[in-house]
Amino acid sequence: MSEVLTPVPALDRIDLLAPPVAAALTNQIAIAEQVKVAEISPKLADTAEFCEHYGHPLRSSANCVVVAGKRAGEIRYVACVVLATTRVDVNNRARRYADFRKASFAPMDTAVELTGMEYGGITPVGLPKDWPLFVDPRVIAEPYVVIGSGLRRSKIFIPGPLVARLPGVQVVTGLAMPAPTDIPLGG
Repeated sequence: MSEVLTPVPALDRIDLLAPPVAAALTNQIAIAEQVKVAEISPKLADTAEFCEHYGHPLRSSANCVVVAGKRAGEIRYVACVVLATTRVDVNNRARRYADFRKASFAPMDTAVELTGMEYGGITPVGLPKDWPLFVDPRVIAEPYVVIGSGLRRSKIFIPGPLVARLPGVQVVTGLAMPAPTDIPLGG
């Protein structure tokens, strides 16, 4: 039997949001009014474990990953949001759209430091303002997606179409490819 989550309006539980996420929602009330948050066990923050324990479908869950790349000797960052049933095409689509010569997932410590969020809880809400945010169209097509809150101890519920209205968003067709079935899906 799955544990039942009861999401509440995100601004009613700012304690469940990382500081940059809370600040972003406080400054974007039209978006914040449609975002909910639920407390979870931090041990279950990774997407596959979260979905299994709480009975949430993988197809309605999303992951936000930070990709680092170089161009003209400068390291730059982008965030990519894809459904949990897929994985980011880092070396082709993300790299090309970001105009990086080489791209890879940002090191965990770097992603945590630059976002002000916990690893396993990184979310597209409240990212650094100068970062592009690439979103796979399948995320936007979902009525709601569950994604990190910036903290491992909670998740936010956000309408898929609303993700397209976040600052810096570029919808990138082909950003995601099906995840291999023999590799666990992480968050």
